[in-house]
Amino acid sequence: MSEEKYIQIVPSQLSKIALEGLIKEFILREGTDYGLKTYTIEEKIEKIQKQLNSGRVVIVYDTVLETTTLIKSEDLIS
Repeated sequence: MSEEKYIQIVPSQLSKIALEGLIKEFILREGTDYGLKTYTIEEKIEKIQKQLNSGRVVIVYDTVLETTTLIKSEDLIS
């Protein structure tokens, strides 16, 4: 039986608090590097929110690991 590894979640399906929590957790877990300039957590959240809105980043539930995370849309493999 073939199962998809990822199930994509539309950001509007999450509450504002849940979405912000997911983004914060991603930022802290990944140690996201933004180059030479230091950004506040709020600025990082805003940058990722813009990437979600543009479709460059998507929210996925990983059916193998049973976790939810953010990935670049180009890395989404169906």
